[in-house]
Amino acid sequence: MKQEITIPEEISSRIEFKRKFSFGEMYQSFVNAVGAIPTLRKNKKSGLVHPDFIERLQLAITEVNGCAACSYAHTKMALKQGVSNEEISSFLIGSDSFILPEEAKAIIFAQHFADEKGHPKEYAYTAIVEEYGEEKAKTIMAASQVMIAGNMYGIPLSAFLSRLKGKKFKDSSLFYELGMMIFGIIVLPVAMVHGLLS
Repeated sequence: MKQEITIPEEISSRIEFKRKFSFGEMYQSFVNAVGAIPTLRKNKKSGLVHPDFIERLQLAITEVNGCAACSYAHTKMALKQGVSNEEISSFLIGSDSFILPEEAKAIIFAQHFADEKGHPKEYAYTAIVEEYGEEKAKTIMAASQVMIAGNMYGIPLSAFLSRLKGKKFKDSSLFYELGMMIFGIIVLPVAMVHGLLS
């Protein structure tokens, strides 16, 4: 039976930014995400880090950043993988009800990663290397990098879609929303080259 996608009310009805990013932050996140994709592909083949674990990390980052578009997309992916609506909602509202003890450090790292706008403190990354080993830590970092890049594009997209429904985000402008979305599309090929060369 197909589960219906349910986004918590505080996310689906959001009309203000939880977090806003700059053009430079978006560009750097795209560069980092390009470098992270091969790690995630390798993980998909090896299964070192379970896909559900990656989804939980990414939902935790989306919760910190408050991206409605990403919340919807990752809820859909998590449901396809068999994650329950209750667990998804828990992560999207920042509850620790479904955090598994063996994943707790990684979830906290993901939240810290989001709080630091994609630039975690060295001690935080060292802690996950010590907890999970170098390969798993690289996968956790890669999943975080890809997610925050999606959030940086998804947040202005969410604001723009809300504007189209007649619910303008507080402290937003059409210039910011369209500017970030157009900038993202234009610089993505440059960021891809930059990421591949890095």
